[in-house]
Amino acid sequence: MTNERRVLVHPDKTSLSAAVAARFITDIVDILAQAPLAHVALTGGSMGGAVLADVAASPAKDSVDWSRVHFWWGDERWLPRGDAERNETQSRESLLDGLKLDDRNIHAFGASDEGDLDAAATAYAQELAAFAPEGAAFPSFDVTFLGVGPDGHIASLFPELAGIQEREASVISVRNSPKPPPERLSLTLPVINASQRVWLVIAGADKASALGLTLAGASVAAVPAAGVQGRVATVFFVDAEATAEVPDNLTATEIFWTASDSTDLH
Repeated sequence: MTNERRVLVHPDKTSLSAAVAARFITDIVDILAQAPLAHVALTGGSMGGAVLADVAASPAKDSVDWSRVHFWWGDERWLPRGDAERNETQSRESLLDGLKLDDRNIHAFGASDEGDLDAAATAYAQELAAFAPEGAAFPSFDVTFLGVGPDGHIASLFPELAGIQEREASVISVRNSPKPPPERLSLTLPVINASQRVWLVIAGADKASALGLTLAGASVAAVPAAGVQGRVATVFFVDAEATAEVPDNLTATEIFWTASDSTDLH
């Protein structure tokens, strides 16, 4: 299965996060059956945290050899280490701390109380390069989780800002985020699109316009989510409210799927 794009619709946020968590566990087991390590890029936000909390609560999580999973982040708020608003902090509280992983498995962005923003971007790029295949600047993540903002932003790549246009750097500093805090760190679109599987988890009526524009193929500069494409699969896991503004012509079965249509979305 190559470059497949599907939308899986769930009735509500609760069933959505539970379904994504279950599929994540299943896919990580399958990935580790074929490779020594798995690399996963996490996202923040309420749904990102809900999915990880559901993974933590699932008895099936014990089927995963978590010591072979490396966790990264798609972006981070430039705040002190341990700040409740940092994606790292939320992910640790939801899942990672309970897995009792070796520190070498957790690749967190730098923090504002530890140094300079640009230096932190450089350091994260170097860490990515250390895990990259020979000749590459970054690893190909097995699964990259993304949220999508009401404006269509992904990670900290915002509409009409320079970050979404970056094609050379793997990590950028963000100083003019329209969403607080203004300073952030973010992976770039080439890194995201080098992922084997990109999973966009989208819930709520406020995301309906962004989802509709993304599926309609809007300009990437205007709607960054429209530029996402995993190497193997790009899956939009959404709740019913988020589909409110998806045009009828985009709900054709060849591109728009409900949760019951397929169980093979690896």
